[in-house]
Amino acid sequence: MTSIFDDIRSAFTKGNNALHQLIFINVVVFAVLIVLRTIMTLSGSGSTFGYLMTFLSLPSNLQLFAFRFWTLITYFFTHLEFFHILFNMLNLYWFGMLIREYLGDKRLVNLYILGGLAGGLIYLLSYNTIPYLQLRAEGSFMMGASGSVIAIMVAAATLLPNYTFNLILIGPIRIKYIALVMVLLSISGATGGNAGGNIAHLGGALLGFFYVRQLQGGSDMGRPLQAVLGFFRGLFQRRSPLKVAYKNPNRPYSASASSPVSSASNIPGNPSQLEIDQILDKISVSGYESLTKEEKQKLFKASQK
Repeated sequence: MTSIFDDIRSAFTKGNNALHQLIFINVVVFAVLIVLRTIMTLSGSGSTFGYLMTFLSLPSNLQLFAFRFWTLITYFFTHLEFFHILFNMLNLYWFGMLIREYLGDKRLVNLYILGGLAGGLIYLLSYNTIPYLQLRAEGSFMMGASGSVIAIMVAAATLLPNYTFNLILIGPIRIKYIALVMVLLSISGATGGNAGGNIAHLGGALLGFFYVRQLQGGSDMGRPLQAVLGFFRGLFQRRSPLKVAYKNPNRPYSASASSPVSSASNIPGNPSQLEIDQILDKISVSGYESLTKEEKQKLFKASQK
């Protein structure tokens, strides 16, 4: 048991591991819910567990959503079916590794959260405006990270369309075709039994595509999100204690304009946003293998920001 808690603490104290943290959160929430469902069902409280899930999954009913607005976030960390979370986490890992390598941890988190928000909003909008879905909206709830994951998949395919995965029984295939198949499956399933989930996939896919396009154009729509996350992160970070220094009146110290001040933008060799955008454009056209050693180093430096 100690080892498990050590693993959890390690996952959240080490820097630059956003992908592992996202997967870890999903798996822990899944495990807790499965254990809770088993205990409550065996004890005859299965209906109570179903009611509990309405506080985590996203309802299509706008009146209910108004009182459980947090479900717009909690739903994309919530799973109850093994194969649902398995395929979501596998895709998150494979495609998330690409986003993390080329764009960095912060933009991976941006895509995951913004993709989930876009999928949830499209779900709410469609179930309250489209007649076909309005007839099926009664008691409809949505959960799962599929909208977030497909946002990351489409973003990776937009950034690196010719990057190749070796799939079992299929062989090498470019990720742009994998993303295209996922989008087509979501479109075809928009009138099926999981219509809401598939519509949320499309919302996430659009977010992933436009996120990378705007990023290549020099704009990052995830900056407001990072500002919000930075605010909450600062609330929970330990502040270093104040230090009192003795000041010798005979040797006063005064700061001067010549005092060295470190800044990331002043570090020699630190790539500019324009250079990064040009490198990303080159990757989208010719692939990562076409980059020079210097360009790869610049991209790596940018991913550490």
